[in-house]
Amino acid sequence: MTDPRHMSPQRIAVLPGDGIGKDVTREAMKVLAAAAETFGLELVLDELPWDADRYLETGESLPEGALDDFRRRYAAIFIGAYGDPRVPDMKHAADILLGIRFGLDLYINLRPIKLFDERHCPLKGKGLDDVDLVVFRENTEGAYVGAGGVFKKGTADEIAVQEEIHTRKGVERIVRAAFDYARSHRRRRVCMCDKSNVMRHAHDLWQRCFAEVAAEYPEIETQHLYVDALAMQLVKSPERFDVVVTNNMFGDILTDLGAAIQGGLGLAASANLHPGRVSMFEPVHGSAPKYAGTGRANPMGAILSAALMLDFLGHGDAAAAIEAAVAAAMRADRTTPDLGGGLSTGEVGDAVAAAVRG
Repeated sequence: MTDPRHMSPQRIAVLPGDGIGKDVTREAMKVLAAAAETFGLELVLDELPWDADRYLETGESLPEGALDDFRRRYAAIFIGAYGDPRVPDMKHAADILLGIRFGLDLYINLRPIKLFDERHCPLKGKGLDDVDLVVFRENTEGAYVGAGGVFKKGTADEIAVQEEIHTRKGVERIVRAAFDYARSHRRRRVCMCDKSNVMRHAHDLWQRCFAEVAAEYPEIETQHLYVDALAMQLVKSPERFDVVVTNNMFGDILTDLGAAIQGGLGLAASANLHPGRVSMFEPVHGSAPKYAGTGRANPMGAILSAALMLDFLGHGDAAAAIEAAVAAAMRADRTTPDLGGGLSTGEVGDAVAAAVRG
């Protein structure tokens, strides 16, 4: 299979989604256009209107053949945010987000936790050098595969079973991805997080895979922590960590904690990756429908997700320029009110785009 990063021009599917997803995606694409202009990038942006309005009108969420189209035509996928109260079961959101993650086998959920302005860190005495780590969350197995069932639902004898699924292939490849990242990005430490003292079957598999893969990377320091201990240490001493690798559920929880440490979910970017294949990038906040169109949504997480996408596509200089522009905007208080600034969503996008252009 051809690596989509080598396509020319590089075509990107843009799914703004619902609520503020549309607002923040607009600003991320504005900054992406500025980076393309400044660095001479050949990018083609195709906006796909797969949202709650379309689902309610047609009953279609992820169109038939969409995954094959992504594989054949696109270098990357950018998503805003999904969720609409008119769809109480959020079926369209699940079909699209989980359909893409599982259908394209995007087994790496990469979440940088980086502090851009120490004023926004809730931890006393921690600076920019103290909060700079990356979490590798396994993205296609674990507790989120939907295995299990309910017996005698709604009665006093109801039984609910929710099963975790871990495969040797799935665990080994996410652990190896974490070590590869550490080696290529000159990070000295990889910490694996589990709860093997209680979950003795599934997480013993994690223990064994981690030890075996780690032996192939002798220059990298390794550590293991139970998830409760890691959560405590993230708050107490985030500087201890370079790369963290963990399962689907623990990664989901720990990365939101990490987002709070870096200044809030509005700053949190993510990548859903399968190296060498089309991959997906998205901010991790919700769709917050009541704020849609108000200009209050923080677009920084979406903008930083666009930077992750550029880095994946082989444009490291452009990605670094966007990240530097975000940091400069935060230091100058050119931010939305949640970060103490007085700018609207669009004005933040303008400020970052202008900084990228120089």
